[in-house]
Amino acid sequence: MGQQEVDSASNPEQLRRFMKSLLNDLRALEEIIAQGMVETGVRRIGCEQEVFLIDNSWRPMPVAMEVLRKIDAPEYTTELGRFNLEFNLPPLAFQSDCLSQLENLLNDHLRRLQRAASHCGAYVLLAGVLPTLRKTDLELENMTPLPRYFALNNALKRLRGGAFEFHLAGTDELIVKHDNVLIEACNTSCQMHFQVGPEEFARLYNIAQVVTAPTLAAAANSPILFGQRLWHETRIALFQQAIDTRSPGHHVEERSARVSFGNDWVKDSVLEIFREDIARFRVVMAHELDGDPFDAIKQGRAPTLKALQLHNGTVYRWNRPCYGVCDGKPHLRIENRTFPAGPTAVDEVANAAFWFGLMGGIAEEYEDVTQAIEFDTAKLNFISAARTGLDAQLVWLDGKKYTAQKLICEKLLPVAQRGLELHQINTEDIERFLGIIEKRTTSGTNGAAWLLRSIGGLKGQGTPGERLASLTAATFVRQQEGNPVHEWPPARLEEAGGWRKNFVRVEQYMTTDLFTVHTDEVIDLVANLMDWRHIRHVPVEDDDHRVVGLVSYRSLLRLLARNVPHGDDAPVCVSSIMQRDPITVAPETPTLEAIDLMRRNRVACLPVVKDGRLVGIVTEHDFLELAADLVESYLRGTESA
Repeated sequence: MGQQEVDSASNPEQLRRFMKSLLNDLRALEEIIAQGMVETGVRRIGCEQEVFLIDNSWRPMPVAMEVLRKIDAPEYTTELGRFNLEFNLPPLAFQSDCLSQLENLLNDHLRRLQRAASHCGAYVLLAGVLPTLRKTDLELENMTPLPRYFALNNALKRLRGGAFEFHLAGTDELIVKHDNVLIEACNTSCQMHFQVGPEEFARLYNIAQVVTAPTLAAAANSPILFGQRLWHETRIALFQQAIDTRSPGHHVEERSARVSFGNDWVKDSVLEIFREDIARFRVVMAHELDGDPFDAIKQGRAPTLKALQLHNGTVYRWNRPCYGVCDGKPHLRIENRTFPAGPTAVDEVANAAFWFGLMGGIAEEYEDVTQAIEFDTAKLNFISAARTGLDAQLVWLDGKKYTAQKLICEKLLPVAQRGLELHQINTEDIERFLGIIEKRTTSGTNGAAWLLRSIGGLKGQGTPGERLASLTAATFVRQQEGNPVHEWPPARLEEAGGWRKNFVRVEQYMTTDLFTVHTDEVIDLVANLMDWRHIRHVPVEDDDHRVVGLVSYRSLLRLLARNVPHGDDAPVCVSSIMQRDPITVAPETPTLEAIDLMRRNRVACLPVVKDGRLVGIVTEHDFLELAADLVESYLRGTESA
């Protein structure tokens, strides 16, 4: 959980003071490690859970502050978006029935959160990326109204020097530009923590880096963003680009992204990571600090190292080192940030069990894992796992290449089992949670695969908005049932809730696969587009992709009726017959308002425009299916009456 009393570090004097405190904290950490003050010989686990808040139309619902006021408990806190929340679980000793305890704590906290959310008309959903999110949900009005988040947004924009640009490609491709950092709120995760001693940190951190790829491949749950099928764990690429402060154009200068897997193995100490991050990444947030950590050390107390923790919280390694104080004793943790939220609490604990088990099992087998695999290979494995999940090709410690599916089943599950047994985890828990990983992997059905199969099975049914709503609705219903994702039946269109929930706003059903022309193009192209694509309206754009006109089927008929020559000798350009400055609507326009506009202005088409750019189109044809459903419902009601 981040500190709230912060400001963006734009004042030079403030920046210098904070940097001095940051360097002082780093020296203090070095001192308490040298003095043996950092807890050792103790293994604890922990969890931070992020969630989405959604409404009864399966859309994001920005009521986080209201829900927090209702629940009034310190373990629940804000996230960047007003439709996100987070809670922290208490640390557990890594022994005995800790995995069952972790599952029970997750479910208890989720139930408590759901009770509070229900008072605000909201539901709690676990999802790596919410399928029904739209770009219009990411305006600043939906940023949590706390100084920390606006400071982060302002600082990243200042360092970046321009808009946030995103380019992701999978089965589909997404290219989008956005003016604020809120696109990060598309992601929610289940972050697992593993406490380690300072003397073993480097060795275990390197193992964490190695096992990230196969554990992520098994856990992938985020393949769809804005309706596009991208990476199996789209969060990885999206988060890196959302927090990237590198402006385009610096093709010679070598700089690191703030979100990264890292650049090399850790040789000796956690201090290496903190030093590198301070050297590479500018301070983006600061706050006034009081007290000298060395005073606390002299008094035998654990310093909080607030400056170090704040800066560390703005550098997003996928395996992040963490310093903390528990029961008055300082400790170190490895935080695994790669796991997505969901699909269920039991799936999340299975992911954790697999990760914890591999950490212990590989530590037992390898004194120095870096002698068995190159860092760049581990990094490429990570990217491959994020892109293609269980289908990823991974190079393992024996130098051989496996699919993630084969590697997990044949090599890694026994290692994870041994690692859990070494820590005396209950046999029943080992069998249950690793059994979920085994069945998930052998069936090829992790969360990403379930979502992709479901959306594929819905092809041609309903509107794009209905299909995405059905994914969200089905996810919510199956989460309440509590069965792991490999047992889930595919999503069905009727789970979206029908027209009442999916025709509320224009963006839910507008056509986004658009064919446009330029003002100077020949009208014959428009005629052919209408014939080829069975459409009756073609928007006209200028060089900046702004809507300047509209050509309708009727305007072509009028052209033919006037018998205007249009052969090779006398081509007619689009600008001569297009309707100029057509009536447009925004994506968030209510459907009733759009219908009223069309009726009053006697138009059959409304281009949908955001920030002056064409993003969709709505025609009278879009309402035919809705009208048919309404008439059928009415007539059936009349007959039954």
